Amino acid sequence: MTRRIQVLPDAVANQIAAGEAVERPASVVKELVENALDAHATRVEVGVERGGKRRIRVSDDGGGMGREDCLLCLDRHATSKILEARDLSGVRTFGFRGEAMPSIAAVSRMTIESWDGEGEAGTRVTVDGGRINDVSDFARRRGTTIEVRNLFFNAPVRAKFLKSVSAETRAIHEVVMALALANPHVGFLLTSDDRTLLEVPAATDAATRVTQLWGPEQGATLIGALGAEDGLEVRGLIQRPDAAKPGVRRSYLFVNGRPFRASSLVRAVERGYRTTIPHGVRPWLFLYLRVPGDRVDVNVHPAKAEVRFRDPDQVEALVEAAVRRALDGESSSATFDLTPRGSVAPAAVRERDRGEPHGSAPRVAEAQMALFMTSTDTSGQSDVKPVELPDPGARRPRLWQALNTYVLAETRDGILIVDQHSAHERILFQRLMNGFETGGQDSQRLLFPLTLRLTAPEVSLIEDLGGLLSRAGFEVEGFGGDTVIVHATPNPHRYFDAERAFREMVHELTHGSELVRSARNQHERIAMTFACKSAIKAGQKLSDAEMQELFDQLFATELPHHDVHGRPTVVRLSSSELARKFGRS
Repeated sequence: MTRRIQVLPDAVANQIAAGEAVERPASVVKELVENALDAHATRVEVGVERGGKRRIRVSDDGGGMGREDCLLCLDRHATSKILEARDLSGVRTFGFRGEAMPSIAAVSRMTIESWDGEGEAGTRVTVDGGRINDVSDFARRRGTTIEVRNLFFNAPVRAKFLKSVSAETRAIHEVVMALALANPHVGFLLTSDDRTLLEVPAATDAATRVTQLWGPEQGATLIGALGAEDGLEVRGLIQRPDAAKPGVRRSYLFVNGRPFRASSLVRAVERGYRTTIPHGVRPWLFLYLRVPGDRVDVNVHPAKAEVRFRDPDQVEALVEAAVRRALDGESSSATFDLTPRGSVAPAAVRERDRGEPHGSAPRVAEAQMALFMTSTDTSGQSDVKPVELPDPGARRPRLWQALNTYVLAETRDGILIVDQHSAHERILFQRLMNGFETGGQDSQRLLFPLTLRLTAPEVSLIEDLGGLLSRAGFEVEGFGGDTVIVHATPNPHRYFDAERAFREMVHELTHGSELVRSARNQHERIAMTFACKSAIKAGQKLSDAEMQELFDQLFATELPHHDVHGRPTVVRLSSSELARKFGRS
């Protein structure tokens, strides 16, 4: 009987395997740069021609290889990264499969030049379609240079699926940027057809690396995010809500120093931003996770772009909480300063830092209010005692109203400008959300009930949401047809127009709006619309007591620096920025 199953020749098997590890020129760059990083390089130079289709050259100053290793690296499953299966748990290197080099060599013309510092000369190996053509001595400095030419020259079907030169160049640029962010302590150079696309020296931390890549203006919009729980840790940089814009988002995730993709974690970040940014806005994020090796699997796909967490829900919850805490702090507020104080936390995101995990960031009104000057002291000296809101005898920050819309407060190092309507929105939203959890907020019965004619869809909505509206403080009764009677309403302030607020709430809840679409459930929809329609309006003159109450209540909320629309409630202006504007710095 004729045997039908055949063992494929090595050349064919290598080309098939190359299809998994080598998808496009960017895949080659990724594998070669990762090898350089695993060799402890302090500088990596990448040069490409025609999007890497014609030529890719990666040079490093790492440990290098001797002659035997230069030859062994071309054998499938030959690696210096692991020795046995149990090493896969907690592997700390980028590579470990031993597949990349033979796969690349199988579909290109490759040259390897390397020296490990031992002996008088290095080694030069030339490979053509997986076949070694020549091995010779070669004088060079310590490190490795690998040149890949004519990628897929012997696999024309694969070559046809490559994209345009510009598209392939962009993909390579993204790969190098991700690895540069993952390894800020390494210098990188990327050139394309003799044009420099990226050049950054070694940096001390991720915050500096982001500034190197996108400039100080963008770097100044980032704030530190920290979180740790049960052996898991996240440290990173997220964008201030006022600086976030729609469109392209810079989104980079790293686990144990390895770049990876996870749409679920990006969604967790977005949940953390809930009620601080408008619908459709896409803030930048750079998150570095540290996870014990036995709780994350990086051996999911040959490209190693995906990982699997043992408890993904726990990781997502940690990320969401870290973002939420970061947005709770003063540094997340909008600012007039060109380089905001405390905008980034370099020490929080130093890659390969082996220090103890950070706990939860401090939070509560006292921490916020420690900034404020007191009304009885104008010296601005550092010995001024902080204001402590819970103490009824505490001295208060000096407040005054501008344009009947903004409340200004003098702080220890500048001025805070509070939008009274936005601030009151945040207060009312928080109060009603807390009320939903405790059974509802108080209402006030009307001496003369409101009789309102509404549209049929609005009446239907009131019937559907009757229980939630009641817990929000609105006691509503159907009166037949298109008419309802409102017997009781909340009383958030003495300027409150109950009929107008209720009509606008019901209209927005019925017909929808950007605000309503951004809410995650009916509780948030009602709380958001109530806050928006019931808050003190711009143009309303406030007494000193009302300003003080507004100020105190704002900084007792969970996210005091952002209203429910995603607009700032507070804008900071530091004394150093004032001095700079007046030429005093």
